[in-house]
Amino acid sequence: MNDTVFTMRSTPYKFGVGATEEIGDDVASLGLKRVLVVTDAGVKATGLPERATALIRGKKIEVGVFQDVSVEPTGSSVQAAIEFASSFAPDGYVAIGGGSVMDTAKIMNLYGTYPAPFLTYVNAPLGEARPVPGPLKPIICLPTTAGTSSENTAIAVVDMTELRVKTGISHHHLRATLGILDPLNSLTVPPMVTACSGADVLTHAIESYTALAFNEREKPASAAERPPYQGANPISDIWCEKAIKLVREFLPMAVKDGKDIEARTQMMLATIYAGMGFANAGVHLPHAMGYPIAGNVRGFHPPNYPQKKPLVPHGMSTALGAPASFRFTAYARPERHKQIAEWMGVNTRGSGADLAGQALREAFIGFMQNIGLPNGLQAVGYTSNDIPVLTEGTLKQRRLLGLSPQPVTQKAVEKMIEESLVVW
Repeated sequence: MNDTVFTMRSTPYKFGVGATEEIGDDVASLGLKRVLVVTDAGVKATGLPERATALIRGKKIEVGVFQDVSVEPTGSSVQAAIEFASSFAPDGYVAIGGGSVMDTAKIMNLYGTYPAPFLTYVNAPLGEARPVPGPLKPIICLPTTAGTSSENTAIAVVDMTELRVKTGISHHHLRATLGILDPLNSLTVPPMVTACSGADVLTHAIESYTALAFNEREKPASAAERPPYQGANPISDIWCEKAIKLVREFLPMAVKDGKDIEARTQMMLATIYAGMGFANAGVHLPHAMGYPIAGNVRGFHPPNYPQKKPLVPHGMSTALGAPASFRFTAYARPERHKQIAEWMGVNTRGSGADLAGQALREAFIGFMQNIGLPNGLQAVGYTSNDIPVLTEGTLKQRRLLGLSPQPVTQKAVEKMIEESLVVW
């Protein structure tokens, strides 16, 4: 029996230029007395964490700072973060940064509140996928990038380096208590980081709009077992449409001129819209492919990112496989794929359903070129010899593959990865 119900959950938002100035009041309103601010070295250098910390301390609240978050967190980096959180024992968290910072703070909160071996809560088949036992401590997120929507998601992603694949923890208790989105906090984000973060917004929205519908999923045995990612639904559809249109118009402007406050403001709004959509509907193939693309990187160092380790940023990794993915999923949802292509500026009038996937593929490729993303997997260091390992890593993402509107086979994944080696 298929499901007939979907739920809509969202982090409460505070949005607007200068919203950061109210962080002290926001923390105090939660009754917190001992707060841990979580950030990374790059964000710390902007002075934002120091300013936020001063505002919180101005409310007579004790503050500790953890500033060693790893870009694209790994199992070892989050273990170190968990140990720090456990020793500091805060009664709440403030995450200041991009998705890596917010996801790390979520994981610190989870394991600091309910200690357990790390794989306990990690998604199957890599982990045990045990449910989070109960509510976590309050956590406020101040994103500095317009991209991940991690402040509104019920997931935290981590790179299991020993397995050479990314995975995550998924439970509605991980969702933040408050998201403060201040466009001023994104003005210092460099062009490639802006492009990758914005590409993540776009893939979130497209994947959610084209996902298996909520009423095509099997009905759960109980309401508590309904997953955070429930499939496309009428409410998420509205948010996704708005996000796609905003990203198409304003991301190229933000990449070109990072000080463009209007572009930064509209991209922050797009982040909220896409987050509202995908945090409830979910994502599918581009993200499933993106995890092993990021996890198996060998020698690629993208511009504008820390050069300490090889890295394929999350938004880039999902975008590289997206054109082939959307051509594949269009067979199951041709009208939706055609509609997205239209929103992205491709005239599809008069074209049949069989051309829907090609239309969206071309629209997405044109956008990748416009914002300066690499031309396929070969440009980030992969060859045809890597198809088996990337296929294996993709097939491990069962939670995401289950949302593909088109049934996924090993052969199909192999073909999509081969098509993604050189995209245009």
